[in-house]
Amino acid sequence: MTEAFFQDNRDTLNRLTAFMLAYNQKVNLTRITEPADIREKHYLDSILPLTIYNVPRGTITLDVGSGAGFPGIPMKLFRPDLEITLLDSAKKRTDYLAAALREIGVNCAVITGRSEELAHDGELREGFGLVTARAVANLPALCEYCLPFVKVGGVFLAMKGENSEAASAKGAAKLLGGEIAEVKEYALTGGDRRSLAVIRKTSQTPANYPRKRVNIIKNPLGAF
Repeated sequence: MTEAFFQDNRDTLNRLTAFMLAYNQKVNLTRITEPADIREKHYLDSILPLTIYNVPRGTITLDVGSGAGFPGIPMKLFRPDLEITLLDSAKKRTDYLAAALREIGVNCAVITGRSEELAHDGELREGFGLVTARAVANLPALCEYCLPFVKVGGVFLAMKGENSEAASAKGAAKLLGGEIAEVKEYALTGGDRRSLAVIRKTSQTPANYPRKRVNIIKNPLGAF
């Protein structure tokens, strides 16, 4: 399945790689610059969660902390049926994202802003069936950044390294209206270990969350 993805999207991914590396000369997007590493550690890493967790067709999706477009852009190529919005706090990165999407002819919405602020926006709050984030912060903080965007019945997929940090985030998830349903462990083809925390939204997030960023960082929601 993943090999077919690379074959079917070879030209698009080559254009995206070339565009990203050229843009990387003026805006720091990624430290991974070898094409083989980009293929594995960006593209493959982005789409694998969609091969091990079944996301319903047409799910309205938000990628928090998109950065250079991962996992959101590869996910859109892998699953064109998903309606994906890319969110990043830095305009220099969202400018890149908009330009990269034009370069490869892919349609995703792009939003500039801090997640802890935008999650209080009535149009965005609890408006997504799927929210994704890849290695943006520790899992308790990620829950606070991301779960307020997830509608009740939806899912937050937290893409982590070998340690999912799930044990430390159980309390945070519960306070925010979620529960850690399962953690799936897998590996990239080169052997790097990954984990995917599947966090279901079971009830509305209380209105006082997310807190200001300084509070999220200094006083993380603790485990029970």
